[in-house]
Amino acid sequence: MRYFVSLTVVLAVLWLGLSGVYKPLLFGLGAASIVLVVWLTERMEVLGAEHDPATLSWRLPVYWVWLMWQVIKSNIAVARAVLDPRRIEPMLVELPADQRTRVGRVTYGNSITLTPGTVTTRFETDGDGIQIHALLPEAAEDLRRGEMARRVRWLEGDG
Repeated sequence: MRYFVSLTVVLAVLWLGLSGVYKPLLFGLGAASIVLVVWLTERMEVLGAEHDPATLSWRLPVYWVWLMWQVIKSNIAVARAVLDPRRIEPMLVELPADQRTRVGRVTYGNSITLTPGTVTTRFETDGDGIQIHALLPEAAEDLRRGEMARRVRWLEGDG
């Protein structure tokens, strides 16, 4: 039950924060959407100790701020590459995915894909590897240094 309450609270806060429009009809639609998502989550049996939104606590907003900064920096790098195509050197890179949970590995893969100039091309939720396509050598090198992987492990509660 705790998991469903924490999911409901996280979804409500997210919806209220992203909506920006606070009218009775939209409150009703938002509440109906949250109830539907929580019901589907229960029906699919995907919410539990490993997927509890409350376990991320204060670390999630801190990670989001860091990730947004990475997205901004990558946008600038890709824009420069568009203006100077000689910088583009597409490559496939194998990286370790040493997060301790499946949710951590999925978060890592999604974070890579959200960052312009990189996309996750192969991913094993139960394995320990991830393959990414990088448009620029510096994007591949940033991922090889492991800062994003370390931040996702921190998000999981390591460190």
